[in-house]
Amino acid sequence: MRIGVYICHCGSNIAGMVDCEEVARWAEGLDGVTVARDYEFMCSSLGQELIKDDVQELGLDRVVVASCTPRMHEPTFQRAVAGAGLNPYFFEMANIRE
Repeated sequence: MRIGVYICHCGSNIAGMVDCEEVARWAEGLDGVTVARDYEFMCSSLGQELIKDDVQELGLDRVVVASCTPRMHEPTFQRAVAGAGLNPYFFEMANIRE
């Protein structure tokens, strides 16, 4: 597996409580993780492009996004990975905000 892990700061909502950079560094050491990145607003167009580019350039076959509520942003990230050619069911979201 080639997994990409993306940690969203959600501005200061998550980053004010969680050391997002340290979480990304930790995730890089996990088996199967090809890349782990943190970004201020992963749901923004730039954040989504980062994920799409990594899927295509690094050949990722799984994506995990740790961010705020899936109710609000899960469809956003499913569209992003699908736009990069990855089956959206190979995407998982972890709510680390609430």
